Amino acid sequence: MNVAVIPARGGSKRIPGKNIKEFLGKPIISYSIEAAVNSGIFNEVMVSTDNMDISEVAKKYGASVPFFRSSKTSDDHASTADVLLEVINDYKKQNITFEWICCIYPTAPFVTVEKLHIAFNMLQQDTDTLIPVVPFSYPPLRGLVIDNDLVKMKWPENLEVRSQDLSTMYHDSGQFYFLRTSAFLREKRLFCKRTLPMILSELEVQDIDNEKDWELAELKYKHMIK
Repeated sequence: MNVAVIPARGGSKRIPGKNIKEFLGKPIISYSIEAAVNSGIFNEVMVSTDNMDISEVAKKYGASVPFFRSSKTSDDHASTADVLLEVINDYKKQNITFEWICCIYPTAPFVTVEKLHIAFNMLQQDTDTLIPVVPFSYPPLRGLVIDNDLVKMKWPENLEVRSQDLSTMYHDSGQFYFLRTSAFLREKRLFCKRTLPMILSELEVQDIDNEKDWELAELKYKHMIK
């Protein structure tokens, strides 16, 4: 059995009501729910929340909310791993276990059925985790720092190195994590020892932390669905 967990805490400060705010006409969390449900990969698509409004929207779009978060996983210091561990333990109390768990963020409209299928097929290799990543648009190894009001290279040894000769570096796309439950319980982290990358384009990735990010995400999404 497989489960999709969408962690959607209430109380966003930078974008009030962020997880159920309308994104191009419908609550942003609905995109994550519908992608998971329509993929057919999961026996259960659930939303982990502490908020009644989020719970009602989640159910409307096809997710279950079998239990609410504890106060321990509802504060600003709880990690995604903490939330997943609590979800697994709450299901275990009902004698329900899962081979694979997919954590899909509620503000990830770029997650699609196709991407979930590609990720799940990749995991049939001998691996524990898959994480979508995206290349940095500018090489971090050429990064600058400000020291005593002066600009300096963080790694001055790269000053004369051509950008194309530097190693490509990636960052987490912030969309979803696919984990073998047994490995996650053993290591208790999202990046297990054997983690596959799924490389995405910058046009399919957007952190949404403020209103300007939101506008950029809508523009990119419109471009993607063309």
